Amino acid sequence: MNRKEILNRLKQQLAEGKPIIGAGAGTGISAKCAEEGGADLIIIYNSGRFRMAGRGSISGLMPYGDANQIVVEMAREVLPVVKQVPVIAGVCGTDPFRIMPQFLEELKKIGFKGVQNFPTVGLFEGRIRTNMEETGMGFDKEVEMIRYANELDLFTTPYVFNENEARAMADAGADMIVAHVGTTLKGFIGAKSTMSLDEAVESVQKMCDAAKEVNPDVLVICHGGPIAEPEDVEYVLKHTNGIVGFYGASSMERLPVEIAITENTKRFKSLPLFAENQVNIN
Repeated sequence: MNRKEILNRLKQQLAEGKPIIGAGAGTGISAKCAEEGGADLIIIYNSGRFRMAGRGSISGLMPYGDANQIVVEMAREVLPVVKQVPVIAGVCGTDPFRIMPQFLEELKKIGFKGVQNFPTVGLFEGRIRTNMEETGMGFDKEVEMIRYANELDLFTTPYVFNENEARAMADAGADMIVAHVGTTLKGFIGAKSTMSLDEAVESVQKMCDAAKEVNPDVLVICHGGPIAEPEDVEYVLKHTNGIVGFYGASSMERLPVEIAITENTKRFKSLPLFAENQVNIN
């Protein structure tokens, strides 16, 4: 599918009353299962690999590897097992060691159908964010990356964290904006402090309204923070206007895997050892 076909499929689905669901994948089996479960888009980026290695998703923002090289490596594992669903690459748009238009062309040739801005400086605040902006590694580079991707006819679905960023990405021609409200809660390695679900609703709505001021037709979905489980997404969809879906990363693979493996191991450990198989230690 090309960009236009992806958009048409998503809009047709919305017309049928079905939300857009994107799934982050850190492994081939995660991607394969997400496709089987009906995901509309599959997104891969460095945090997916770290997450499934037992590290918090925030590790993707740290210098633990070359994020853009990692997504290329992950493509070899994910792209061959996904048959129908478009796969989106997380791109570090501030990477000063890449000629971005050339790198995006490389991703397109590999088989990616779209891009997203991750790792992103949008998750940084305070002095460090100010210094990034001042030294040529600011959010404007991520906006520029989305513009380049549009010129290459790649589907674009960037994260935004406030109203100004939402407007900027809409102006850059983003196809679908993801209103991000922080690192996902819950589970063994999820964030512990974030906003409430009602605060997330308010924040998501503001970002949606800002994006639609620029482009009334842009699609807007939600992600992160307390929006972690299907019931949370349902609450957001019910209490917002214009939010048409959800991107799940930790929600789609880490949380389900934590529960499934833990509970399955408990089932094995609860099996009785029959008398004839017991060992006498005396």
